[in-house]
Amino acid sequence: MKITFLGTGTSQGIPIIGSNHPVCLSNNSKDQRLRSSILIEKNTKILLIDCSPDFRYQMIQNNQKNIDAVLITHEHYDHIGGLEDLRPMNYFYDKNGTLMMKFIPIYGLVRVLDNLKKRYSYIFSSDQKKTNIIKISLNKLTENNYPFSILNINIYPLIIYHDHIPILGFRINNFAYITDASYIPSYTINQLQGLDILVINILRQKIHSYSFAIKETLNIIQMISSKKTFLTHISHLVGFHDKIQKKLPRNVYLAYDGLKITIK
Repeated sequence: MKITFLGTGTSQGIPIIGSNHPVCLSNNSKDQRLRSSILIEKNTKILLIDCSPDFRYQMIQNNQKNIDAVLITHEHYDHIGGLEDLRPMNYFYDKNGTLMMKFIPIYGLVRVLDNLKKRYSYIFSSDQKKTNIIKISLNKLTENNYPFSILNINIYPLIIYHDHIPILGFRINNFAYITDASYIPSYTINQLQGLDILVINILRQKIHSYSFAIKETLNIIQMISSKKTFLTHISHLVGFHDKIQKKLPRNVYLAYDGLKITIK
């Protein structure tokens, strides 16, 4: 299984428009972060977790051409703003060279899917004469933590909280992805045991109500005891990539855009 970090930044990305913060002015490519999202390649299939407003550029930058399914953690713009750019992936050529069309399945909580229907109402309109709109199918997940399968890939949804809002993380085999968490229930901590790779968010150095700060994230990492941990959803307030990396515990790493990891 291969993981590609399409983006590792927060809702504004880095650099922030008009900001003179030193991190926003950095020439180090690892300090320049698009909105957070990852690709998972397994069994010749490609899953996308969250579809950021930077999705089009992220796919071109990483020379990626296909998405088979999309998992949505929650409905905030930085996690769904690129959905329309999935449209080129509705079409493909079969082995005979015939152009085919496929619907891309989207998975998320009922609340999240209802939000998509409102934001992208034209996609779900009854007007059958529409052209040039994305073809997607919506698949409801519940907060009951029931595992499900996509394209023969077993996935375990993880209940976490973004302030007071329940959102989803996802576990596939010994890999788990968590973003925008401010609180992880004990039962979810239990479901995260035995990981080879954990991806989890940090927002800044100081405590914030909507997302973990560094100290909080490191405490969670200790409870989970994954073999390796990569930090994502990083704001400019965390600091310079190279400087912070030197201060992190062993086997804890700041992720960066374009980073690829392989899990056996």
